[in-house]
Amino acid sequence: MNWKNKKVLITGAGGFIGSHLTERLVGLGANVRALVHYNALGTWGWLDQSPVKNKIEVVAGDICDRDSMCRAVEGREIVFHLAALIAIPYSYHAPASYIRTNVEGTLNVLQAARKAKVKCVIHTSTSEVYGTAQSVPIAETHPLQGQSPYSASKIGADKIAEAFHLSFGLPVVTVRPFNTFGPRQSARAIIPTIITQLLAGKKVKLGNVTPTRDLNYVANTVEGFVLAASMQAAVGKTINIGSEREISILELAQMIGRLMKKPLKIETENQRVRPDRSEVERLLADNRLAREVLGWAPQVGLEDGLKRTIEWMRQNSGRYRSGGYVV
Repeated sequence: MNWKNKKVLITGAGGFIGSHLTERLVGLGANVRALVHYNALGTWGWLDQSPVKNKIEVVAGDICDRDSMCRAVEGREIVFHLAALIAIPYSYHAPASYIRTNVEGTLNVLQAARKAKVKCVIHTSTSEVYGTAQSVPIAETHPLQGQSPYSASKIGADKIAEAFHLSFGLPVVTVRPFNTFGPRQSARAIIPTIITQLLAGKKVKLGNVTPTRDLNYVANTVEGFVLAASMQAAVGKTINIGSEREISILELAQMIGRLMKKPLKIETENQRVRPDRSEVERLLADNRLAREVLGWAPQVGLEDGLKRTIEWMRQNSGRYRSGGYVV
């Protein structure tokens, strides 16, 4: 696709992946409208410090408000829908918030997109919808399991997106990233959790260290989004964006320790352990569909991505609290 002056909307543009996607699309020449969550301080999340902040139209709003979404989508050709509540631990405490934001909010985005007759909606899913792998690698046909209120809300959002495509012919592509990491990620995620604690000392407090994850550097994930919007053959499909590499949390912590050249002492902290039967024990992507339909493949490997993330976090350590558990 020629992105020059292509009119796009990105919901959740001030967040971790959203801000990287915003910068990538601006670099490609797109006309970007960035939806950030309204707040009394008037901040734009990570876009406040972005080098492209003067090259985008920023709109403050809330995907839970249908009128707000209709105004945001108006005049756009492509919608990238990334806005969501994503912290799994907090979903145990506030499940209704996840339904409102992730299910009802997605419905508002889809209704606004249908009204505006957009050419394509890129809907963001998550590998958490699969739950613990019943077979590996995990293809898009794997059963869906709501092992947390968060994952259940995302399953609901995915199915609403599917319904709008099948019922109303809305051009929708569902992108299903596995565990994305990189600069700007919240300390609630496992890699920033390990790095921030190692920057502060030798002790690393974690929950269960036996689960495995498929970790993918943010630039790889962003490229998956861009390609998903570029390929007509992707419309109506759900596509995994994962590395096809599996690593346990223990091995990951040890790798980060080696890269940072720091001794490592891991302690289990009960509040970091997911409830019984809720832990997703294994995630490993089958990314054949992404390769075949999108021509996508990860360009930044795990070790290289970790080095980039560690260096960024060293330079931005003041943005993180090293002590305490971020829910």
